[in-house]
Amino acid sequence: MLTQNKKIAIVGGGMGGLTLARLLQLHGADVSVYERDLNRNIRVQGSTLDLHEGTGLEAMKRAGLLAEFYKYHRPTASKLRIVDKGLVVKFDDHDDHVSAAENRPEIDRAPLRDILLNSLEERTVIWDSQFVAMEKSGEGWLLSFKNKQDAYADLVIGADGANSKVRPYLSDVKAMYAGITLIEGNIYEAKKNVPNLFELTKGGKVMAFGEGQFIGYGTKEDGSVMFVASTKMPENELEKIAVDFRDKKQVLHWFKNYFSGWDSSWYEFFTNDSVQFIPRPQYYFPLDQNWETQTNLTIIGDAAHRMPPFAGEGANVAMQDAFELTECLTNGKHETLLDAIGYFEKDMIRRGAEATQETLENSDRMHSTNALSTMLAFFGQSIKD
Repeated sequence: MLTQNKKIAIVGGGMGGLTLARLLQLHGADVSVYERDLNRNIRVQGSTLDLHEGTGLEAMKRAGLLAEFYKYHRPTASKLRIVDKGLVVKFDDHDDHVSAAENRPEIDRAPLRDILLNSLEERTVIWDSQFVAMEKSGEGWLLSFKNKQDAYADLVIGADGANSKVRPYLSDVKAMYAGITLIEGNIYEAKKNVPNLFELTKGGKVMAFGEGQFIGYGTKEDGSVMFVASTKMPENELEKIAVDFRDKKQVLHWFKNYFSGWDSSWYEFFTNDSVQFIPRPQYYFPLDQNWETQTNLTIIGDAAHRMPPFAGEGANVAMQDAFELTECLTNGKHETLLDAIGYFEKDMIRRGAEATQETLENSDRMHSTNALSTMLAFFGQSIKD
């Protein structure tokens, strides 16, 4: 086995990195995951994930964690209401007894991460390890972290997300702006802090379309809500208008200006005491990207194929990367690490390009002037007048 007697470092403890660590350990590999979070008790932000057949669910199956996953998945999280910019409900599948969760079951990020963490050997994850740099050392790499610690690895796998610090050691291909910027908001104790918008979800999710813009949000088991408000704008627009996203008044002013045709009921997201904002201009890597394969380094997930979130593919493709890479490293079909990684990367780049293309097309639909009618037509027979 190509991983025998090799020290493997996975940089990044997200879903892709943790899934990869679990799968490699099932094959006896010596794996360490270097994660920048201080410890495992850090609150996990981000939207609820829906895992897909053939990708995310297949990864959990191969990891031997599918039964554990279904203990914590949330069937009601898949239930959807579509509204217009005035919060008028146009579609509601809460009364549909055939749950979408049967095909794409949803789970909050925190319990999914816990499932993966609990499956790993003790001390696999090295917390408080923010990657800074690495340099060649013998046949491998010497990694340096912000906590002043160093670590050697024969094989490094960058799973450190869209702004990967590992990727530049492999590729100088830059991400391209997708033409969309979204503002993410996280609100704890949502029932208290945003009672009206919380009630509208009925325990599921809400998608709103109007004037080429989108607002989406959903509830989580911990009582929080994550929402996004996305719109087309020039790449550096937020820098030019200099919004301080720590200041709710400034963010509300931005919303009123850019979403001027939207009902004031949405202001609840921007005026409560709990909300925290994160601006997120959306980028993607070129569909025809490529790089020279190395024998001791590769990347997976958003580090390899960054894309906007508008098709729900990011985490799923990252988890597929994890089981595809594990397969290449352990199936005995490749004579060298270079051959195994090269085979994996060729397939991964192709798959990533397909997922990115789907995401960009979906983004265009969701931010078109007729997005509401397009989405309602998709659910045809259940449209509410």
